[in-house]
Amino acid sequence: MTVVIFPDGDKREFPDGVTAADVLKELGQRLQKEVLVARVNGRVVDLSVPLPPEAQIEFLTFADEEGREVYRHSSAHILAQAVKRLYPEARLAIGPAISDGFYYDFDVPRPFTPEDLERIEAEMERIIKADLPLVRFELSRQEAREMFRKAGEDYKVEIIEELPPETVISCYRQGEFVDLCAGPHVPSTGYIRAVKLLNVAGAYWRGDERNKMLQRIYGTSFPKKSLLEEHLNRLEEAKRRDHRRLGAELDLFSVCEEGPGFPFFHPKGMVLRNELESFWREEHRRRGYQEIRTPILLRRGLWERSGHWDHYKENMYFTAIDKQPYAIKPMNCPGCILLYQRRVHSYRELPIRMGEMGLVHRHELSGVLHGLMRVRSFTQDDAHIFCREDQVKDEILGIIGIVDYFYREVFGFDYHVELSTKPEKAMGDDAIWDLATAALREALEARNFSYKVNEGDGAFYGPKIDFHLRDCLGRTWQCGTIQLDFLMPEKFDLFYIGEDGERHRPVMLHRVVFGSLERFIAILTEHFAGAFPVWLAPVQVRVLPIADRHAAYAAEVTRFLEEAGVRVELDARSEKVNYKIREAQVQKVPYMLVVGDKEAAGRTVAVRHRAEGDLGSITPEAFRERILEEIRSRRT
Repeated sequence: MTVVIFPDGDKREFPDGVTAADVLKELGQRLQKEVLVARVNGRVVDLSVPLPPEAQIEFLTFADEEGREVYRHSSAHILAQAVKRLYPEARLAIGPAISDGFYYDFDVPRPFTPEDLERIEAEMERIIKADLPLVRFELSRQEAREMFRKAGEDYKVEIIEELPPETVISCYRQGEFVDLCAGPHVPSTGYIRAVKLLNVAGAYWRGDERNKMLQRIYGTSFPKKSLLEEHLNRLEEAKRRDHRRLGAELDLFSVCEEGPGFPFFHPKGMVLRNELESFWREEHRRRGYQEIRTPILLRRGLWERSGHWDHYKENMYFTAIDKQPYAIKPMNCPGCILLYQRRVHSYRELPIRMGEMGLVHRHELSGVLHGLMRVRSFTQDDAHIFCREDQVKDEILGIIGIVDYFYREVFGFDYHVELSTKPEKAMGDDAIWDLATAALREALEARNFSYKVNEGDGAFYGPKIDFHLRDCLGRTWQCGTIQLDFLMPEKFDLFYIGEDGERHRPVMLHRVVFGSLERFIAILTEHFAGAFPVWLAPVQVRVLPIADRHAAYAAEVTRFLEEAGVRVELDARSEKVNYKIREAQVQKVPYMLVVGDKEAAGRTVAVRHRAEGDLGSITPEAFRERILEEIRSRRT
């Protein structure tokens, strides 16, 4: 008999060979059609897989992250089947689930058109309506190779040949269509209720620009049409907020063909950037951080010693000086370590908190570059803390405090926390990693944080806590991180003199709050749709004289606000005032001060807010106090 253990601890016996689908049917669950796959003894499997003699089982639906991933992966198989039906000459590459959707890459003689996508989507609907079972079967390596070679599926053959020898090779069949896949999948195509193809883009095979350009079709799917419609509305709103479009419209930043992945900041973008940096410096000074700056170019030997050479060299840029090899820094930590080493430290000095707005460079493939979100040159608001072991918990709690203040109180973001553990390629033994991971876990639990564990996703030198903020569209972005490192101090023989007069090894904490400053600016741009809070707005006020005879008083008001430190522009063009107001609205200027006969005579200004409209007339002095208080409070 097979013993099945349910999440609530209840146990039941079933005949040998029973499947998760059989158990589900026996239970007679009301939501039976909503169950997509099962987690059995910690592994997500098809409902048709026979259960082991003792099986801890949990049924997963679209509400579960793993359930959604399977749902979208099965949707990708339906897309591939539809393409093969309509375009038999298409060769299949890969088709994974991604956040909020899926894609499939195809090698086709000509690019897909919007009309092609309409035909493919209609064919997908027919496949879904046919409710074809997705059936898993296994093949030997040779059988799989021959089957796909005969079918002309060269990319599948390449994948098979690169699989480790011990890998079980499995395929899934739905009707006439067969795809190489480890699974799992939904039981049949009819489980996919609402599907939409979104767009098509070019994508290099394996993400390598030296390989052939393929056609990537993106899509999404949901169990209800209403959920799909909500998602499509969010996508339209995301397009409206796209930081690349707003960056151009608001004259903030750009990327040129002469330097792909290396962004240019325009004068208005520099205002925004400088305000964020000034805020960062102010808050870090208050918390005992010393600001430093380290070179962007250092000898290769440093990167070999730090471990970056072994673990990160494919993402680094190199050059030579006086016939000696150098590397442009992809991270700031080794330079900070050199500063710590410049003299002997006492236990009384610790913790030492060094903060740096450090420019780093990382090689990214051209296919993944995306505005300010994914670049090759960016500024990290790094800080490195050197402390005693007994200070680790308090330092982690201090970092969590500043992250919480930045995200929640200043910018108004909600966020969640993830703990990432030792990756497969890592420095150091398990004992050190266990100690570091336990310290991070203890700090999170001291703050009563609920958190998700990402097994194997830590940095190569230590486990980490990641902070994922949520924007107004419900999207999440990983920005802040805390990495606990016992290994770099060992590699560089760092020490401090303890109370006993002996050498002791410090612990090193790596952390960022913004993360990449460029990426954080992109997130803020999209979150606020370019309508930045007053303290961040590149132009905070625009003064609008109604006619030429009001220009002198308007200029006087402008100078009065400039002297108080307000970022103000005077629009003295001979245009109708409504036109000037509309243009200021388009430029997302928070306040417009309209000046006409009445205002000039009464020494007042008519105040308009970009969101609230007409606020009435007040004196320039009263307006100055109002806006200065809004700037000081950093209200969002």
